Amino acid sequence: MAGSREIRNKIKSVKNTQKITKAMEMVAASKMRKAQDRMKHARPYGERIRRVVGHMSRATVEYRHPFLIQRDSVKRVGIIVITSDKGLCGALNTNVLRMALARMKEWEGQGESIEVCAIGNKGFNFMQRVGAGVVSHVTGLGDTPHLAKLIGAVKIMLDGFAEDRFDQLYIFYTRFINTMKQEPVMEQLLPLPGERFKDTGQTGLWDYLYEPEAKKVIDEVMVRYVEALIYQAVAENIASEQSARMVAMKSASDNAGKVIDELTLIYNKTRQAAITKELSEIVGGAAAV
Repeated sequence: MAGSREIRNKIKSVKNTQKITKAMEMVAASKMRKAQDRMKHARPYGERIRRVVGHMSRATVEYRHPFLIQRDSVKRVGIIVITSDKGLCGALNTNVLRMALARMKEWEGQGESIEVCAIGNKGFNFMQRVGAGVVSHVTGLGDTPHLAKLIGAVKIMLDGFAEDRFDQLYIFYTRFINTMKQEPVMEQLLPLPGERFKDTGQTGLWDYLYEPEAKKVIDEVMVRYVEALIYQAVAENIASEQSARMVAMKSASDNAGKVIDELTLIYNKTRQAAITKELSEIVGGAAAV
């Protein structure tokens, strides 16, 4: 059995760790509320632009944007994987990366080549380790993502689809459900699936007058719409990250408390055993005299 001094040192070490995890839990709780507000504020814009694109996809214009055209066959696939820059957030990154890796192996088994855009340091490092073809990446987004920092890496993927480098573009991220639940999801970005526009609340056919011309306006709106989808996914992922980190740090703090209780009990037993031994030696010595 360990000595009293060693057990005291262990208790002190666990208490120090508990202070750190408790502080990280409170910081994550504060950031979580801000991230949730940011995510909710981004949703109205995404809903509005989705309605506009839904109207435009059904409008009677001669020009049809390439993002809406389904390819006859799929031989190449592009994916955008969104993860966090930091760890200590439970299985958040592991779950989404496991899903992405499983789908990548499935596509490779079908003879399809894959290009990857990694958003987040964890996903970027993972894709490099597994030897994936990373063509663009963004790291260091911080707690407040800015679309301007995402546009460069995202544009490479959008241009790749427009230039026929790949036939489909998917996005992997963690969707925020509530504070205790987040789920990894895979969504098809390009070509834009028709089910995205089913719930636009529109009736009848819509048409627009375009100035200066339909092609320029539609091209701009379609790119902005896809960028809004990706930004919303990043905002969802950050809200999920902070929630998962808060839960993980709370669990770590609770576990540290249990370890401290167990070590304290062991320390008391060890101390009591030492006292009993000393008393026995004193009584034995007195009896011998």
